Amino acid sequence: MTSPDDSSAPQTPYADRCYRSPAGIASGVLLLLLAAWLGGDAVFRGSGRTPWLALAGLLCVVPLIVAFTLRPAVWAGEKRLLVRNPFRTITVPWGCVEDVRAGYSSELYAGGAKYQLWSIPVSLRKRKAAARRGSTGAEAGDGAVRAPADQAIEEIRELAARHASDDGGGVLVRWAYEVLVPVGVGVVLLVVLGVMG
Repeated sequence: MTSPDDSSAPQTPYADRCYRSPAGIASGVLLLLLAAWLGGDAVFRGSGRTPWLALAGLLCVVPLIVAFTLRPAVWAGEKRLLVRNPFRTITVPWGCVEDVRAGYSSELYAGGAKYQLWSIPVSLRKRKAAARRGSTGAEAGDGAVRAPADQAIEEIRELAARHASDDGGGVLVRWAYEVLVPVGVGVVLLVVLGVMG
């Protein structure tokens, strides 16, 4: 970040922004607690192959729960946009962002490809409710009432427009091996235990 004395510094200090789904995080925590309760019961009270099947199942299921609920996030930094989806992490310099849209899902277009923004879910019900509040004047301000996903997409779009001339390289996509490897091992163990049974 530039110092306040730098003449090229923006007028307002820049703060990185993180977009996550509170509902996704809450459901992830609840699912992990349920998996721990059921899996722990099978491991400690089960007999025969049941504890081993439970451990293999947990090894397969827990990373998937984390991947789809706790892992998704979008970070809008000063230099780039970082998108963490269930199985991939996409790093996009601002100069590579072509478009950001929220239709039935939130989408990022960069480097000639389209990427879903899992952490910014679109709720048509919230969009309609926001439109109703805006038309009845229920909220003060500039009169523009938007759904949370539309607000997040608008903020990301403004940042992309502000930094459109920045050159930070190309789009970098990395697979989430920390999720894929345990799931693969869990599936293999389940297959082996099933064949041995």
